[in-house]
Amino acid sequence: MRRFWFVARGVAWRSIHNTLVSPAILVPSIAFPLFFLAAFAGGLSKIAQVPDFNYPPGYTAFQFVFVFLQSAAFGGVFTGFAVARDFDSGFARRLLLTAPQRSGIVAGYCGGALARWFVTGSVVTIAALLAGMHVPADGSELVGMLALGILANTVSALWACGVAMFLRTEQAGALIQMPVFVVIFLAPIYVPLSLLTGWIHSVASVNPATFVLEAARGLLANSPVDVLLAFALLGGGIAVMAFWARRGLASAERAG
Repeated sequence: MRRFWFVARGVAWRSIHNTLVSPAILVPSIAFPLFFLAAFAGGLSKIAQVPDFNYPPGYTAFQFVFVFLQSAAFGGVFTGFAVARDFDSGFARRLLLTAPQRSGIVAGYCGGALARWFVTGSVVTIAALLAGMHVPADGSELVGMLALGILANTVSALWACGVAMFLRTEQAGALIQMPVFVVIFLAPIYVPLSLLTGWIHSVASVNPATFVLEAARGLLANSPVDVLLAFALLGGGIAVMAFWARRGLASAERAG
């Protein structure tokens, strides 16, 4: 166990350091969520006047929850890019040869993803508060929403690590990000689920991301809904994606 944490800590620190000293990595991870927040919460604010749109904290808070969770998920995706880049540079193969406990490599990359998202999530939250976001939630509900973000980040990071370790090239970027992108954007982004119609309503009704998003919005509004279901879905996702990432690591080990 000591060797596991030694490897995980080293990989996480390297991932965090590379992010902080590389504007090409850090700036997009912050700029994209801020762009979404400005475009959705600001540019689409008139949607709050649609009949039957009922979210007491207001449209800025409604969109903030989406951007908050979206930044968590894409924080994990960016980790997959880093893993693929490490394989292209040869660093990851050297790491596999020298690491005393290889499962710590995946944990380290996930730890780096989480630390990177804390920076992005903090910036997005400050921006939303400066824009006048109303927050009716109490402390425990805010902690619950943060926990949902942490779990979403972990699920996404494990998925991305698995893909990157299976393919071991930066050309895997599209496959790393597209499934996460599709799942997130087939959830009720602009309006509540009840206001969606047609095929998008049918898809969103069974999309796991919908339940996580609705639970987080309920927590922020001091009106919890489907919270246990959201945590169960994310917990199950972590279990499945941990197995997937471990298989990817085993594939990388066999490739040498």
